[in-house]
Amino acid sequence: MKPPFTLTNTMLHQVIEISRVLGILEFSVKSDLKLRKENRIKSIHSSLAIENNSLTEKQVTDIIDGKRVLGDPKEIREVKNAYDAYEEILTLDPYRQKDFLKAHRLLTAGIVNEAGKYRSRDIGIFDEIGNVVHMGARPQYLQALMDDLFAWGKNDNTPELIKSCVFHYEIETIHPFADGNGRMGRLWQTVILANWNPIFAWIPIETLIYENQRDYYKVLEQVDQETNSNRFIEFMLAIILKTLKSYLTVTSNLEQKIDIPEGLTDSEAKTYVLVTKYLTEYKYYSNC
Repeated sequence: MKPPFTLTNTMLHQVIEISRVLGILEFSVKSDLKLRKENRIKSIHSSLAIENNSLTEKQVTDIIDGKRVLGDPKEIREVKNAYDAYEEILTLDPYRQKDFLKAHRLLTAGIVNEAGKYRSRDIGIFDEIGNVVHMGARPQYLQALMDDLFAWGKNDNTPELIKSCVFHYEIETIHPFADGNGRMGRLWQTVILANWNPIFAWIPIETLIYENQRDYYKVLEQVDQETNSNRFIEFMLAIILKTLKSYLTVTSNLEQKIDIPEGLTDSEAKTYVLVTKYLTEYKYYSNC
């Protein structure tokens, strides 16, 4: 069964622009090991911070580096678990439920009783004063709903960029786990994107979600009241595009960042970067 959404011109334009930016980025991010590690830490910190983990990015870095950190043991465990899960991104099949459950097990080990299993009880999301904001699917329907979602993901030819947003939203809507649904929705979108283009394993989309957390939850709430997830898909594609554009820079030996103007073709953008980087080291160039 196809999830409720329709392709819009906005989505298609976003997909085209994302693909264009990816073509420019691929020659820099993949080879920058320091940037990759920093981005992985940003992803973990941001995704956990959205769920009210109070550890700072510096503390997250120290935990991952094996240093002692003073903090809530549960929050420290969440960081270690998230690191284990994110390290598996490029080994996970995005349309295999066993891998999906494996990722949840890594993400929630030692934190929830049903780690790596779909929940066995009803669950809801409540606001500050106790009103129900969202009710997850009844537990007896979870397996069938997840079977349908993964079958659609595997067999449908919707562009992966859009499909990743649909999965993110459906995971939040179905709420298949007792805990960790938000983290899994964001992680699994990255798994789908990284399976399509490995550069996404190192791009911290979660950071921009965290910075726009209020809008993120507002859109989820709005889409809950609508008949399709179009608004959420367009929101997440905009987040992806904005995140990628923030990396349309290269760092020279002088640590000067080069911003690439919009409207350039891939080859023009690459030429612009090379010439600008050259001019950070030399006062002029000649075609003689």
